[in-house]
Amino acid sequence: MSCFQVEKQVFERLPQYCLGVVVARGIDNRSANPAIERMLEEEVQSFFSRFQDCNIRELPNIKAYRQAFETLGMNPNKFMCSIEALAKRVQKGGHLPHINPVVDLGNAFSLRYQLPMGAHDISKLEGDMEIRFSTGEDHFLGMGETEAEQMPEGELVYVSGHTVKTRRWIWRQSDDGKITGDTDFVLFPIDGFGDVNQDQLLLARDELAQLLVREFDCQVQTGFLNREQNIIYF
Repeated sequence: MSCFQVEKQVFERLPQYCLGVVVARGIDNRSANPAIERMLEEEVQSFFSRFQDCNIRELPNIKAYRQAFETLGMNPNKFMCSIEALAKRVQKGGHLPHINPVVDLGNAFSLRYQLPMGAHDISKLEGDMEIRFSTGEDHFLGMGETEAEQMPEGELVYVSGHTVKTRRWIWRQSDDGKITGDTDFVLFPIDGFGDVNQDQLLLARDELAQLLVREFDCQVQTGFLNREQNIIYF
């Protein structure tokens, strides 16, 4: 049995931090899934039509993540959180490519709820998954790179063992964290804040779980992490 946990020190910096969690086992991520492809296209067009002329930074959810980046000492203009980067890409072009069902699903839900939704291949973890502040023993291999870099101390990261899966919290994913056609056991974390978007986060979590069962006939487990309950086992 493995676990996903948030180091308690994280809540000292971000007291309202919380996560919705979905774990799915038995996904077929190799076969095309027309329903998910349509869902992504519909969410892209919906977001594009509703927010084409707005300032993405001022959307309430995205503003909250930008403020959290500043609290953590990270410049949100230089290191854009994943949902802001995705939203700006859609706002600019009104299009996203289809990658595979799991990635498409994450992008669709991120746009629908304006929440950062990650996807991690559990079979690639070195034991457990944590959200904690990095140490000098941690390392990160960037997407498309061939040599890992040593991490500075004190950066908020998703990490398994000493392998950093995402740098600067929800900014940049590692190369070994890619979701591929072989992925069949997935951890979906949805990052949020209890005083900003917890209700949306829980709706997204539950809708995602239902859709996974319907589309993949897979085993699904859900959870919720905050400062009172900071760990889930799967």
